[in-house]
Amino acid sequence: YREGWIEVISGCMFAGKTEELIRRINVLSYAKKNIIVFKPKIDNRYSDSEIVSHSGAKVPCLVVEKAQDILKKIEADTEVVA
Repeated sequence: YREGWIEVISGCMFAGKTEELIRRINVLSYAKKNIIVFKPKIDNRYSDSEIVSHSGAKVPCLVVEKAQDILKKIEADTEVVA
């Protein structure tokens, strides 16, 4: 068990929430953090295996059917869950 925190990116439609998430993931990736990114299986608008913003920015992710599946896929050395 490790302590952590949750950050929420909120806003109305087309406010740039996904763009901000992708930006943060990229910053942490450049900092060599071990990141794992998830999205729900129901979200297949742009891609089945990536988070994609309206502007076309994208990052690879793992798809989960239920939130409980996230816990099964997090590894001991994971530093960031998105």
